Amino acid sequence: MKNILCLNKIAAVGTNKLDKNEYNVGTDVEAPAGIMVRSAAMHDMEFNPELLAIARAGAGVNNIPVDRCAKEGIVVFNTPGANANGVKELAICALMLASRDVVGGIKWAATLETDVAKSVEKGKSQFAGCEIAGKTLGVIGLGAIGGLVANAAVALGMNVVGCDPFLSVEAAWNMDRNVKKVATFDDVFKVADYVTLHVPSTPDTKGMINANTIAMMKDGAKIINLARADLVNAADLKAALADGKIKSYVTDFPTEEVIGVPGIVAIPHLGASTEESEDNCAVMAALELDDYLANGNIKNSVNFPNVSAPRKEGDARLCVLHANIPNMISQITAAVAESGLNIENMVNKSKGDNAYTILDIAGEVSDAVVAKLSAVDGIMRVRVI
Repeated sequence: MKNILCLNKIAAVGTNKLDKNEYNVGTDVEAPAGIMVRSAAMHDMEFNPELLAIARAGAGVNNIPVDRCAKEGIVVFNTPGANANGVKELAICALMLASRDVVGGIKWAATLETDVAKSVEKGKSQFAGCEIAGKTLGVIGLGAIGGLVANAAVALGMNVVGCDPFLSVEAAWNMDRNVKKVATFDDVFKVADYVTLHVPSTPDTKGMINANTIAMMKDGAKIINLARADLVNAADLKAALADGKIKSYVTDFPTEEVIGVPGIVAIPHLGASTEESEDNCAVMAALELDDYLANGNIKNSVNFPNVSAPRKEGDARLCVLHANIPNMISQITAAVAESGLNIENMVNKSKGDNAYTILDIAGEVSDAVVAKLSAVDGIMRVRVI
């Protein structure tokens, strides 16, 4: 029986995917083999030696110490695309909120007490805006969410230009042919009436919206940020709003710096807060966790490569998380061969500094083999299934 700790409320449709005969799932289990999490902060957590994997029911993993997990041999999963439709729909809503002062109008209407219809007709012009049809939407990041937003904007009559240095073949195939792809983010900033951000927070993207990039934009441009708060330099943005360079800013990440600022609509992180998104994320996270714990297969990890292989009945599976350095594979295979074991199948892949090797072994893998491999410099964890 493997213990699975839930640090947040995880939709039952997901946790029910974990066989109750194999897993003990709860919020107070001890020595978990796996953790399921949504937004709980984990950077100060100490991890028990039995912990093999963390599954984040969502795309962002800022709340998880990903690098430390890799060093401790803990695979971190996320659920890319599971909440993409929910965020896409909020992005379409954000386009409207950036175009017309709907929020201000609703607040004003709520103050009216007498002769309401006449007051509405007299005062509505102060909240008027523009339509999105015929305008240019610049999409920064054309992954699971950005691609859906781009396609939806085309369907709504917008001209769409986008950039993604890491665009996958699958994402490109799913892109509407009317989405114009450009080489750099600057090429997007210069032509867009609206800029929408759909990239993770990394050292390269933090503060990407700043005084310099704002200066490239059209006067009166509108910015939508449903990705991460720190993609935007708040001080530079507020200065641009004050002088009219930027018309409006809609964000799903309120902070002390942006609350109550004229021209800013702060949504309380509702992008993935739909019943469907929460269910989809929970199911995907549970299936990823189960496949790794039961079979050693990795899919959608943020700190180790995707590696999977079909299981052959009767064989032992040796799973080795290790550094991506020269001579590692030869050391692994030599240790197995010296023990008189035959490798029937092997898969190895790397991701940055980390790598993962699956070996299907004919026969039983002894504790001595595991100990020998675990002693090799650069190997983070060895597991036999």
